[in-house]
Amino acid sequence: MTAMSLAAAAAGYSGQAAKPSCPCCKEEAAAPFSKESIYQLDARFTDDAGRTFAIGALRGRPVVLDMFFASCGSACPITVTDMLSIQSRLPAALRARVTFVLVTFDPARDTRQVLADYRRQRLLDGQWVLLRGDDDGIRELAALLGVRYTREPDGTFSHSNVLTLLNDKGEIAYQRVGLNEGIGRICAAVAANGG
Repeated sequence: MTAMSLAAAAAGYSGQAAKPSCPCCKEEAAAPFSKESIYQLDARFTDDAGRTFAIGALRGRPVVLDMFFASCGSACPITVTDMLSIQSRLPAALRARVTFVLVTFDPARDTRQVLADYRRQRLLDGQWVLLRGDDDGIRELAALLGVRYTREPDGTFSHSNVLTLLNDKGEIAYQRVGLNEGIGRICAAVAANGG
Protein backbone atom coordinates (compact mmCIF):
# COMPACT_ATOMS: atom_id res chain seq x y z
CA MET A 1 0.00 0.00 0.00
CA THR A 2 1.40 3.40 -0.92
CA ALA A 3 1.80 6.27 1.52
CA MET A 4 -1.09 7.97 -0.28
CA SER A 5 -3.30 4.88 0.17
CA LEU A 6 -2.36 4.68 3.83
CA ALA A 7 -3.12 8.34 4.38
CA ALA A 8 -6.48 7.98 2.66
CA ALA A 9 -7.35 4.83 4.58
CA ALA A 10 -6.29 6.36 7.89
CA ALA A 11 -8.43 9.40 7.26
CA GLY A 12 -11.44 7.22 6.40
CA TYR A 13 -11.94 8.52 2.87
CA SER A 14 -14.71 6.79 0.97
CA GLY A 15 -13.09 6.99 -2.45
CA GLN A 16 -16.24 8.59 -3.84
CA ALA A 17 -16.04 11.54 -6.12
CA ALA A 18 -17.04 14.99 -4.95
CA LYS A 19 -20.36 16.27 -6.19
CA PRO A 20 -19.94 17.80 -9.63
CA SER A 21 -19.65 21.54 -9.83
CA CYS A 22 -21.40 21.71 -13.18
CA PRO A 23 -24.03 19.59 -14.96
CA CYS A 24 -21.65 18.60 -17.75
CA CYS A 25 -19.40 16.78 -15.26
CA LYS A 26 -22.03 14.49 -13.69
CA GLU A 27 -21.08 11.33 -15.54
CA GLU A 28 -17.35 11.69 -14.94
CA ALA A 29 -17.76 12.74 -11.30
CA ALA A 30 -19.77 9.61 -10.49
CA ALA A 31 -16.74 7.31 -10.81
CA PRO A 32 -14.80 6.64 -7.60
CA PHE A 33 -11.38 8.15 -7.13
CA SER A 34 -8.35 5.86 -6.98
CA LYS A 35 -6.72 5.10 -3.63
CA GLU A 36 -3.84 7.39 -4.59
CA SER A 37 -6.00 10.38 -5.53
CA ILE A 38 -5.87 13.45 -3.32
CA TYR A 39 -9.33 14.22 -4.70
CA GLN A 40 -10.68 11.91 -2.00
CA LEU A 41 -10.15 14.82 0.39
CA ASP A 42 -13.56 15.83 1.67
CA ALA A 43 -12.56 19.32 2.81
CA ARG A 44 -14.21 22.34 1.23
CA PHE A 45 -12.30 25.41 0.21
CA THR A 46 -13.26 28.89 -0.96
CA ASP A 47 -11.71 30.52 -4.01
CA ASP A 48 -10.72 34.16 -4.41
CA ALA A 49 -14.15 34.93 -5.90
CA GLY A 50 -15.87 33.58 -2.77
CA ARG A 51 -17.15 30.36 -4.38
CA THR A 52 -17.11 27.05 -2.51
CA PHE A 53 -14.63 24.69 -4.10
CA ALA A 54 -13.95 20.97 -3.68
CA ILE A 55 -10.51 19.74 -4.72
CA GLY A 56 -12.20 16.93 -6.68
CA ALA A 57 -13.60 19.55 -9.07
CA LEU A 58 -10.13 19.63 -10.63
CA ARG A 59 -10.55 16.08 -11.97
CA GLY A 60 -9.95 15.60 -15.66
CA ARG A 61 -6.96 17.88 -16.19
CA PRO A 62 -3.35 18.13 -15.05
CA VAL A 63 -2.87 20.40 -12.03
CA VAL A 64 0.26 22.17 -10.84
CA LEU A 65 -0.32 22.88 -7.14
CA ASP A 66 1.59 24.76 -4.47
CA MET A 67 0.82 25.59 -0.85
CA PHE A 68 1.83 29.13 0.03
CA PHE A 69 0.88 32.24 1.97
CA ALA A 70 0.34 35.59 0.29
CA SER A 71 2.49 37.67 2.64
CA CYS A 72 5.53 35.40 2.20
CA GLY A 73 8.58 37.41 1.20
CA SER A 74 10.96 34.60 0.28
CA ALA A 75 10.19 31.13 -1.12
CA CYS A 76 6.53 31.56 -2.11
CA PRO A 77 7.10 34.38 -4.64
CA ILE A 78 9.89 32.30 -6.23
CA THR A 79 7.61 29.28 -6.56
CA VAL A 80 4.77 31.35 -8.04
CA THR A 81 7.23 32.85 -10.53
CA ASP A 82 8.32 29.30 -11.42
CA MET A 83 4.68 28.31 -11.91
CA LEU A 84 4.16 31.30 -14.22
CA SER A 85 7.27 30.22 -16.16
CA ILE A 86 5.91 26.67 -16.46
CA GLN A 87 2.64 28.07 -17.76
CA SER A 88 4.37 30.25 -20.35
CA ARG A 89 6.60 27.42 -21.60
CA LEU A 90 3.78 24.99 -22.29
CA PRO A 91 2.46 24.69 -25.85
CA ALA A 92 -0.82 26.62 -26.19
CA ALA A 93 -3.02 23.52 -26.52
CA LEU A 94 -1.53 21.96 -23.38
CA ARG A 95 -1.51 25.25 -21.49
CA ALA A 96 -5.28 25.50 -21.99
CA ARG A 97 -5.77 22.14 -20.24
CA VAL A 98 -3.53 22.74 -17.20
CA THR A 99 -4.81 24.35 -14.01
CA PHE A 100 -2.47 26.11 -11.59
CA VAL A 101 -3.57 26.04 -7.94
CA LEU A 102 -2.36 27.95 -4.90
CA VAL A 103 -3.68 26.91 -1.48
CA THR A 104 -2.86 29.18 1.44
CA PHE A 105 -1.51 28.05 4.79
CA ASP A 106 -2.83 31.28 6.27
CA PRO A 107 -6.63 31.47 5.99
CA ALA A 108 -6.82 33.97 8.87
CA ARG A 109 -4.90 36.62 6.94
CA ASP A 110 -5.36 35.40 3.38
CA THR A 111 -8.99 36.39 3.06
CA ARG A 112 -10.89 36.13 -0.20
CA GLN A 113 -10.00 39.76 -0.92
CA VAL A 114 -6.30 39.26 -0.14
CA LEU A 115 -6.22 36.31 -2.55
CA ALA A 116 -8.07 38.34 -5.21
CA ASP A 117 -5.54 41.16 -4.77
CA TYR A 118 -2.69 38.64 -5.00
CA ARG A 119 -4.15 37.34 -8.28
CA ARG A 120 -4.21 40.88 -9.70
CA GLN A 121 -0.72 41.77 -8.44
CA ARG A 122 0.83 38.59 -9.87
CA LEU A 123 -1.22 38.76 -13.12
CA LEU A 124 -2.67 35.27 -12.62
CA ASP A 125 -5.15 34.48 -15.37
CA GLY A 126 -8.22 32.24 -15.46
CA GLN A 127 -6.09 29.06 -15.50
CA TRP A 128 -5.28 29.79 -11.85
CA VAL A 129 -7.32 28.80 -8.79
CA LEU A 130 -6.49 30.45 -5.44
CA LEU A 131 -7.96 28.68 -2.43
CA ARG A 132 -8.37 29.12 1.30
CA GLY A 133 -9.96 26.68 3.72
CA ASP A 134 -10.25 25.84 7.37
CA ASP A 135 -7.20 24.75 9.34
CA ASP A 136 -8.19 21.06 9.34
CA GLY A 137 -8.72 20.91 5.58
CA ILE A 138 -5.45 22.70 4.89
CA ARG A 139 -3.58 20.37 7.24
CA GLU A 140 -5.13 17.29 5.58
CA LEU A 141 -4.19 18.52 2.11
CA ALA A 142 -0.66 19.32 3.26
CA ALA A 143 -0.30 15.82 4.74
CA LEU A 144 -1.49 14.19 1.51
CA LEU A 145 1.05 16.23 -0.44
CA GLY A 146 3.90 15.68 2.03
CA VAL A 147 4.10 19.39 2.83
CA ARG A 148 5.12 20.43 6.34
CA TYR A 149 4.48 23.84 7.79
CA THR A 150 4.34 25.63 11.11
CA ARG A 151 3.23 29.11 12.12
CA GLU A 152 6.00 31.19 13.61
CA PRO A 153 5.47 33.61 16.54
CA ASP A 154 5.62 36.57 14.12
CA GLY A 155 2.70 35.14 12.09
CA THR A 156 4.78 33.95 9.15
CA PHE A 157 5.18 30.30 8.23
CA SER A 158 8.13 27.98 7.98
CA HIS A 159 7.27 25.42 5.34
CA SER A 160 8.65 22.89 2.94
CA ASN A 161 8.72 23.93 -0.70
CA VAL A 162 6.94 21.22 -2.64
CA LEU A 163 5.56 21.97 -6.09
CA THR A 164 3.21 19.13 -7.06
CA LEU A 165 1.91 17.94 -10.41
CA LEU A 166 -1.33 15.97 -10.20
CA ASN A 167 -2.47 13.87 -13.13
CA ASP A 168 -6.05 14.05 -14.39
CA LYS A 169 -7.12 11.61 -11.67
CA GLY A 170 -5.64 13.67 -8.83
CA GLU A 171 -2.71 11.31 -8.28
CA ILE A 172 0.73 12.75 -7.62
CA ALA A 173 2.61 12.43 -10.90
CA TYR A 174 5.67 14.49 -9.96
CA GLN A 175 6.96 16.62 -7.10
CA ARG A 176 9.72 19.18 -7.11
CA VAL A 177 11.12 19.49 -3.61
CA GLY A 178 13.07 22.64 -2.84
CA LEU A 179 13.83 25.64 -5.02
CA ASN A 180 17.05 24.60 -6.73
CA GLU A 181 15.87 22.13 -9.36
CA GLY A 182 14.52 24.62 -11.88
CA ILE A 183 11.46 23.90 -13.97
CA GLY A 184 12.72 21.67 -16.79
CA ARG A 185 11.70 18.38 -15.19
CA ILE A 186 8.30 19.56 -14.08
CA CYS A 187 7.59 21.00 -17.55
CA ALA A 188 8.44 17.60 -19.04
CA ALA A 189 6.22 15.89 -16.45
CA VAL A 190 3.32 18.22 -17.28
CA ALA A 191 3.74 17.44 -20.99
CA ALA A 192 3.85 13.70 -20.26
CA ASN A 193 0.68 13.88 -18.13
CA GLY A 194 -1.29 16.33 -20.21
CA GLY A 195 -0.68 15.35 -23.80
